[in-house]
Amino acid sequence: MNPVLAELHEKARAVLDPVHYDFFAGGAGDEIVLARNEAAFRRLALLPRVLRGKGIRAGFPVLISPTAFHKLAHPDGELATARALDGTVLVSSMASTVPIADVVAAASGPVWFQLYLQPDFAVTEALVRRAERAGCAALVVTVDSPVFGRHRRDIEHGFHDLPAGLAAENMRDLAGVNGLRRIEMSAFTWEDVERLRSITSLPVWLKGILHPADAVLAAGHGAAGIFVSNHGGRQLDLVPAAVEALPAVVDAVAGRIPVVLDGGVRSGGDVALAVALGASAAGLGRPVLWGLAADGSHGVRRVLDVLRDEFEHVVAMCGGQLSRDMVVSRC
Repeated sequence: MNPVLAELHEKARAVLDPVHYDFFAGGAGDEIVLARNEAAFRRLALLPRVLRGKGIRAGFPVLISPTAFHKLAHPDGELATARALDGTVLVSSMASTVPIADVVAAASGPVWFQLYLQPDFAVTEALVRRAERAGCAALVVTVDSPVFGRHRRDIEHGFHDLPAGLAAENMRDLAGVNGLRRIEMSAFTWEDVERLRSITSLPVWLKGILHPADAVLAAGHGAAGIFVSNHGGRQLDLVPAAVEALPAVVDAVAGRIPVVLDGGVRSGGDVALAVALGASAAGLGRPVLWGLAADGSHGVRRVLDVLRDEFEHVVAMCGGQLSRDMVVSRC
C-alpha cells in the first residue's frame, strides 16, 4: 500500500468506532478473498518498454466505487466525498446516508447511481427516477448479491442496522419500503436487467461480474459496461481476486463494452496493472473511506492525488504505454 494511504488508514482506524471500522474493513467468511484482492497485485510486475520518449497516458483512469453509509466515517458523509472529486466519477451507493440529489449538487465530478434491484419493481423504478431527476449520468446495478454476505466481524459486534439518526436516505418516502436502516437483497435474472433498461435512457452498467460467460451475456443484454468485482471480498469467500478474473473477462467481451476493475487497488501501480490487463479504469473503495474518516474531503482528495501521481509516474517509466504483454508474474 502507498505510504500516504497507509497513514490515512491508520488514522481512520484510530478515529472510527471499532464497530464501524470493522464494517468498512471486513469481508465475508474467513476473509480469504478480502486479503487475496490486494495480494494478487503483489504477484504481478510490469516489464517496461524503452526508447519511447516520456509520453504520459492522457487522463486518470480511476473512479470511486460505491460504498455504503459514509456518515459512519465522517459527519458530512457522501457530501464530503463528492466535494473531493475534481472530475473523477463517483458511483454513489443506493445505501448512501445523503440523498442522491444532494450528492450530485455537491459533486465536483460526474455522479453515477449504484442500484440493487428491489423485490418490488415499483421501488426500483422510483429509485431510477430519483437518480434521473438528480442528474446522475449512469446506473450501476450490483448483480453479485442475491443474499447478504456473511460478515463475521459484524455478527460478532451485533451490527446489522444503521445507528439511530442515520438512514439510507435514497429509500426515504418510497411506497413499499419497510425501513431506512438497511437495504434489501434479492435474486434476479437477465430479464430483470432488460426490464430495467426499458424504463430509462441512462446507461446501465453491471457490477459484480467474474465469469467470462456472464460478461458475454452482459454485452448481449445491452449493458453499457461491466465491473469485474467480487464486492471487495464481502460476498462469497471462495472466488478469485478481481484482478485474477480480469484478463479472461476482457478477452470475452473483446472490446464490445468497457471493463472496470474493482477490488484491491491500493496504489497507482495497481491502477497501471489493471489498465495493462485491459481495464478501462480501476475503482477505489476502502482507500476513499480511509481518507474520508481521516480528514474528510481533504483526505479523499489526498487519496486521489497520490494515486494519480503514482500512476502517471509508472506510465512514464513504461514509455507512455501499457499493454498486457508487459505484465509478468513475480513468482
